[in-house]
Amino acid sequence: MAVRGEAELEAAGGAGATGPNGKAVESVWGFPRPPAVERVDWRIRVVHGGVTIVDAPHAIRVLETSQAPGYYVAAEFVDDDHLDASEKQTGCEWKGIARYADIVVGDRRTRDAAWSYPDPTPAFAPIRDHWAFYAQSVDECWVDDERVDPNEGDFYGGWITGNVTGPFKGGRGTLFW
Repeated sequence: MAVRGEAELEAAGGAGATGPNGKAVESVWGFPRPPAVERVDWRIRVVHGGVTIVDAPHAIRVLETSQAPGYYVAAEFVDDDHLDASEKQTGCEWKGIARYADIVVGDRRTRDAAWSYPDPTPAFAPIRDHWAFYAQSVDECWVDDERVDPNEGDFYGGWITGNVTGPFKGGRGTLFW
């Protein structure tokens, strides 16, 4: 019986092979549940409406089975002049309560495009007061010099890079994976 994601991983050269972006190939089906947190010394950028909202020299990746990695950047690297707290909150069984913000650039408001965990559970303390951004909501997200692809759907905020293989949860028909 085939294992979900096995064919995609092998097509990319297998776990640990070098992806087109120079990073090790990895499958989201090899990520743990509960999720893991991992600091990466990769440059993270978010650009929206021609304005750089994030330019960070490092980030925290959250790695969870079936989902493209989420990237969380420290508040010091976020231009918070363009964030406006929204009323939205969601709960994660692992991380705790997320609070959201709109991104505002000029007259353009992009609702709930960023989120943060001001008081995460102890296992996720490294992402306290860090911000994550929906690649599907902003104009550009970058990991080093690679422009990422957004995760399908509007719930998961994963960033898909050339070294990460799926299939990814979030699109139609994946709810019960």
